Amino acid sequence: MSGEQPDGWVRTSRDGAVLTVTLDRPEQLNAQTPATWLALAEVGRSLDDDVRVVVVRGAGRAFSAGLDRSLFSADPDTPGGFGDLARMPADLAQERIRTYQDGFRWLRSPGVVSIAAVHGHAIGAGAQLALACDLRVFTDDAQLRLPEATLGLVPDLTGTSNLVELVGYSRALEICLTGRAVKCKEAFAIGLANVVVHADELDEAVTDLVEAVLAPPVGAVRETAALIRSAVRNDVETQDAAERAAQVRRLGELAAGG
Repeated sequence: MSGEQPDGWVRTSRDGAVLTVTLDRPEQLNAQTPATWLALAEVGRSLDDDVRVVVVRGAGRAFSAGLDRSLFSADPDTPGGFGDLARMPADLAQERIRTYQDGFRWLRSPGVVSIAAVHGHAIGAGAQLALACDLRVFTDDAQLRLPEATLGLVPDLTGTSNLVELVGYSRALEICLTGRAVKCKEAFAIGLANVVVHADELDEAVTDLVEAVLAPPVGAVRETAALIRSAVRNDVETQDAAERAAQVRRLGELAAGG
């Protein structure tokens, strides 16, 4: 893709147990490309056990305005573009999209809690990146949209399962089919946003949330996060068993001084 950067406009910084991942293409409102998703996936693969919190941000005026417009090209020579994918055999096209999904799914990996710091627009792929995180802090100018259906497409970057988990079936269906904007007040009311703050308070709010997540013992945080994640899919008997097993592990660690 012309002008593409090797890092997909993704940069990272580390402060102890906290890894910050920043979409760094502010002049394009952090529009995403396949290189962005591959770079995100590489960040996920490179995590070490000492990382406990991952913060995802967007540089400049927006979290992410979604897909780079070049991807809408019918030109088959545009890597990752619709023309490129449409001309592939179905199995190869699906495998290509799976590699893109890897850039999102790791944000709910065992061992880490992910927090999206959302300001301005979070549209399409940007919305799905925010939804991929465990927690979301919105500014009062933030709005989330999933307009794929209005463009003849579907959300395909892990967004559908995450959205339904957060807001339920009928609300998720309405948001996706209409492609309308979900603004900060509604996002908080329906469970998309954990916290809403003024734009100039975003950094402080994210720092406070990170510190709160880091405060309990690491083992307790990781076991609890794993239980909450599994609860949305497990039947009650399976989930009860998972709770018992996790508690026995915690008791063993505590008894051993861990």
